Amino acid sequence: MNFERIKEKLEVLADAAKYDVSCASSGSTRKNTNKGLGNSSGMGICHSYTEDGRCVSLLKILLTNYCIFDCAYCVTRKSNDIKRAAFQVQEVVDLTIQFYRRNYIEGLFLSSGIFKNADYTMERLVRVAKKLREEENFNGYIHLKSIPGASDELMREAGLYADRLSVNIEIPTEQGLKKLAPDKNREDFIKPMRKVKQEIQVYRSEKKKFRHTPVYAPAGQSTQMIIGASGESDAQIMYTSAYFYKKFQMKRVYYSGYIPISYDPRLPAIGTEVPMMRENRLYQTDWLLRFYGFDIRELLNKETPNLDMDIDPKLSWALRNLSFFPVDINTADKSWLARIPGIGMKSVHKILSGRRHQTIRWYDLKRMGVALNRAQYFIHCPGSPHTHKDHTSAQIKGLIMSQSTSKYQHAYNGQLNLFQSATTALVS
Repeated sequence: MNFERIKEKLEVLADAAKYDVSCASSGSTRKNTNKGLGNSSGMGICHSYTEDGRCVSLLKILLTNYCIFDCAYCVTRKSNDIKRAAFQVQEVVDLTIQFYRRNYIEGLFLSSGIFKNADYTMERLVRVAKKLREEENFNGYIHLKSIPGASDELMREAGLYADRLSVNIEIPTEQGLKKLAPDKNREDFIKPMRKVKQEIQVYRSEKKKFRHTPVYAPAGQSTQMIIGASGESDAQIMYTSAYFYKKFQMKRVYYSGYIPISYDPRLPAIGTEVPMMRENRLYQTDWLLRFYGFDIRELLNKETPNLDMDIDPKLSWALRNLSFFPVDINTADKSWLARIPGIGMKSVHKILSGRRHQTIRWYDLKRMGVALNRAQYFIHCPGSPHTHKDHTSAQIKGLIMSQSTSKYQHAYNGQLNLFQSATTALVS
């Protein structure tokens, strides 16, 4: 192996891979049963943190940054004057094993630009995973990016060797995709997702009948979309997410704020990055949809097309629906406890468990982890101050914000105003 040449490729292709944020993982139970290398059970990947505080990582690279497409938002688009490089299949295999043996990584996240065509590229990604599993006996975590338009046969084979598969839908709406990537077809993104979903369903069905059914993509599939590049509202973004969660049983949808990289009239101006707070609010909304029982139409609709940057989406919903409050902590069911601002799911379970034995009082809630500075306006229990009775939504919001100790509370305002000015000019 020519180490200088490999090092040069690694610098180029690892840097190009940083724009893909969908590399966290969970749900894989691939066990080391044959004295091979690695074990992906019970751990996250890519500098994620496990429940016991361990930080784990993976080798995150592109197979190549050559690409036949010219997507306006992509740093590896064919018209961009950047240094190009490409790994050979065996080079990626050798890097993964050598990095693992040195305890640098615990898995591989492999994506690629599209060279020649979708199947040509996808076949090489699959060959990397297959060599790692069959020739190197590697049992660590492998995440492969599915190439839009890849054949069903390749997608089936990919899932037999990878723990997770993902294809980025890139732009939230079909109109936005046509505007910024006119050579791409939305159906090409859907096709591999559909195949992965079908194969996972087949695996689960056959597993009930046949004990030794080959495992297929045990960590499921995920996707990612770029936000802020084509002017979509938060409602358009989250309605798209809700659709993919429901239609394709996605494990995760990731939201990546667009970073201006070129002078293109179709895109926001350089220097107007998407505020981190917007990404944060989208992830909070995503969490409410997946774990708190909210319907997307409750959080975002024609009257509320964008998320409130001042407060979290659950509090924003509560302030728009004060008629549902206060909620009695000692009688409300699980679904209503989960809708109270300041009460997370861990606290919900503590409340449900605790009230089986005693009446929950005001001083019990803090010990259960409830954020009383928010919850106090929406609950009732023995000893509660009843502060909700004489305040309007605007007053409650003002009181909560005045008591906020978040370091992000004031940091985003200037950045947000700059971004909004640029995007307003873009879509007008």
